[in-house]
Amino acid sequence: MSERDAERSVSQTVRAQLALRDLILSGRLRPGERISELQAVDITGVSRTPVRLALVRLEDEGLLQAIPSGGFMVKAFTERDILDSIELRGTLEGLAARFAAERGVSARSLEPLKECLADLDQLVRQDPISVEAFSAYVTMNARFHALLNELSASAPLIREIDRVSALPFASPSAFVMAQSALPEAHQILLIAQDHHRIVVDAIENREGARAEAVMREHSRLAARNLRLAIRNRTNLDLLPALALLKSSAE
Repeated sequence: MSERDAERSVSQTVRAQLALRDLILSGRLRPGERISELQAVDITGVSRTPVRLALVRLEDEGLLQAIPSGGFMVKAFTERDILDSIELRGTLEGLAARFAAERGVSARSLEPLKECLADLDQLVRQDPISVEAFSAYVTMNARFHALLNELSASAPLIREIDRVSALPFASPSAFVMAQSALPEAHQILLIAQDHHRIVVDAIENREGARAEAVMREHSRLAARNLRLAIRNRTNLDLLPALALLKSSAE
C-alpha cells in the first residue's frame, strides 16, 4: 500500500468511527442492537476494511462488544461504569496539572489558558444562562481542558487522557447540556469555573499537589451532573446517550 493509500484508509476509518459513534451516542443505535460490517458499510458509505477498523476502535472505546457469532453489539452501561470512567479521567487530568505545575510553565505558554478562562468567566456571569450559552460553554470548556493537558508536556499522558475521555460520558462536558435546564445549573457552572481559576493559579505558582487535587475534585462535578441527569429524567432529550444507561433494576 502506498503512503497516500494508507492516509486515505486512516481518514476513512476515522470518518466511519465518528459516524458510528454519533449514532450510538445520539440514541439512534440502541443498547443490545447488533451492527454487522455490511450494515456499517451501508450506514457510513465507507469500504469494509476501514469500517472493520472503526468497529474495533469503538470496541476499544467500550461502546461496542464483539459477538462470538460475528459482528458487534451496542453496549449498555451501569452508573458505576460511568462513575469509574469519570474518576479515571480526573486522576489523569490531575496528574497533567501536577506535571504542568512542577515542571514549570512560562507566562507566554500560560496565556492561552488564561484567555480561555476569561472567556469562560464572561459566560458564567450570565444569569440565567441560556441554552445557547451552555452550548458555547461546552466548546470553551473542552478547549480549557485541552490547553491544560498540553501544559503537562507529556505526550504519553495526553494520549491516555484523550483515550479515557472517549469513554461514554467521561469527557469534561459530557453532562453539561443535560444540566442546562436544572435549577442547580448556574451554581454548578460557578463551582466549575472556580476550580478552573484555582488550577491556573496553582500551576502558575508551581503548587503541584494543589493543582492535582483541584482537578480530581473538578472531575467529580461530572459525577454530580450524572446523578442529577438521572434524577431529572424529564431532560433526557438533552442527553439521548443516557439510553445506554442500564436501569438499576437490570
